[in-house]
Amino acid sequence: MKFDQALEQLIIYLQVERNASPLTIAAYQTDLVQFQLFLAQQIGQAAEDLSVAAIHPKQVRDFLAVLMEAGIKRSSMARKLAALRTLCKFLCREQVLEQNPLSKVASPKLAKALPAFLYQEQVALLLQAPDQVAPTGLRDRAILETMYSSGLRVSELVGLNVVDAELPLGLIRVLGKGAKERIVPLGSMAVGAINNYLAVRGTFKPQLSEHALFLNRWGTRLTARSVRRMLDKYVEAVALHGKISPHTLRHSFATHLLDNGADLRSVQELLGHVKLSSTQIYTHVTKERLKEVYHHSHPRELGDNK
Repeated sequence: MKFDQALEQLIIYLQVERNASPLTIAAYQTDLVQFQLFLAQQIGQAAEDLSVAAIHPKQVRDFLAVLMEAGIKRSSMARKLAALRTLCKFLCREQVLEQNPLSKVASPKLAKALPAFLYQEQVALLLQAPDQVAPTGLRDRAILETMYSSGLRVSELVGLNVVDAELPLGLIRVLGKGAKERIVPLGSMAVGAINNYLAVRGTFKPQLSEHALFLNRWGTRLTARSVRRMLDKYVEAVALHGKISPHTLRHSFATHLLDNGADLRSVQELLGHVKLSSTQIYTHVTKERLKEVYHHSHPRELGDNK
């Protein structure tokens, strides 16, 4: 089977059977085309004539070596290798390949970076930053309160519709990764902020067919990019330092829950993580905070620092 044909069939499989997001599919396609061009150059063949039978462990390792020499991050290398693994597993399942050529290719080891988070005092400053009179300020306050109250991804936030917010019950219906739906609690502050925003939502002149909860100035669904720009504005206004993104509020949500006694399984459910290992990284954050508190508070440590 030609590489181009295999890639086309993989994309259909990802769309139909795996229900992968458009962003995931686009990333897989980009990474696999990059490998296709590399492999074609390695064996001296036109990319459009390349067969999947040409995929061998040596070429894969050479591909990773070239990426490393080019200074590509290990996380990006791991993503490209994951795309290639998915392709080969798919071809084995379809009996196009008899053996998986990547079965003995090791993934690059990744450094476990701790997620950035805000302290509770910093979150409080950020939430109070929007103007509580102007409609845009009320909307922005509702967005910030919702993200911190529920730990939503920015894509989940902008995907919310008005009917998804069960405000009297303090719940919100969220469509997460892989089109998986989950119900997430809303805190009283977030409920109040959303109610205040809904009272002025009509001033954004929503289009008749627009059901989005959060609207832009044209009365259509707010985009993830707009939320990031909005957050940047308030981060600058309250003079917070460091790289702060909408995901930082999600990290802060999880960290503060664990700090205050929430169990890991509950936090996993709230975040919409499929694997518990994805949630466990937040336990490392809380351990680091404990060590920080210890070093700044224990009398022997204080004595050593004098």
